[in-house]
Amino acid sequence: MFSFILLNFSSLVATAEAPPKNFGAIGALQDSSITLEEALTYALQDEYLAQARYDAIIKEFGEIRPFTQIKIAEQRHITALLPLFTRYNITVPENNANQYTTTPNTQKEAFEAGVQGEIDNIAMYEKLADLPDLPQDVRSVMTRLGDASKNHLSAFKKGLSQYQ
Repeated sequence: MFSFILLNFSSLVATAEAPPKNFGAIGALQDSSITLEEALTYALQDEYLAQARYDAIIKEFGEIRPFTQIKIAEQRHITALLPLFTRYNITVPENNANQYTTTPNTQKEAFEAGVQGEIDNIAMYEKLADLPDLPQDVRSVMTRLGDASKNHLSAFKKGLSQYQ
């Protein structure tokens, strides 16, 4: 009976699934032909994913820096993207990022996840900002958010350095 309970508990813990290949930064980085709608959708999905990741980390490990500050910054990124959906008459994608988020086992793993997430995010924003037919206002937001993510990356690298 004990093994049955343990087995059931372990299946409850591992409920997150991998994001689809066309989701967030990974989707943008693999896509060879990106429309304005896709660019905005990839960007917003990735911001949703980052916020869900940091929510899970804060829930598990408490109000630790820099996760708390960067979670607030991710909300500002979302707020910067949303008016572009309205301006270009694009449907805002559902925020289903929680289903793709797992909680790291250690704080070191949390910082590693933060580093990798920001590396992917920066690469995505650089790619999106370089799209040839991107409206200037969208390009400006993509550039600004990519620059902000570079600051997040530095903060996560600094946090990770305490474990090495």
